[in-house]
Amino acid sequence: MNRCFGIVLVCLAASIAAAGQNASSSPGKNSNQQLVARGKYLVENVGTCQDCHTQRNQQGEYVREKWLQGSPLFFKPTVTIPGWAEKSPNIAGLPGWTDEQAIKFFMTGLAYNGLPAGPPMPQYRFNRADATAIVAYLRSLKAAPGATLKSANSPQREKKPAPKKAKVME
Repeated sequence: MNRCFGIVLVCLAASIAAAGQNASSSPGKNSNQQLVARGKYLVENVGTCQDCHTQRNQQGEYVREKWLQGSPLFFKPTVTIPGWAEKSPNIAGLPGWTDEQAIKFFMTGLAYNGLPAGPPMPQYRFNRADATAIVAYLRSLKAAPGATLKSANSPQREKKPAPKKAKVME
């Protein structure tokens, strides 16, 4: 009986040691993986970004090799909407954006230049934790070769100066 108790005790100690080693071996890696997984959930299931930002094949299925790398939009408004984008930009890898700029964009709907993206892009209002997760996921994706976010839909356009007041002649 003593021998059996000793074997159980050794197995228990080995299990605890192995669990502790696995938990402490790469805590940063696990937390980053969780952040990316949360971002993937938000991008694919809440924002459904792939609907506009991923090309589709002839059967209407997403082209996985071009995931979130931009696409011509397959829908149009029934009435004219100024600034309506014909194509969505590449968001895989977030080329041209710092993390802080992208986080601000997902929290406020406004880009680094103070402008919202053009329609049909919605102005999201995620909290900081969710915006950070979205950025982590998008950064984890491979950008299209030579990709930038510049497009008609992109907030890359510059803010127009306020019109000058006409001088009144007296």
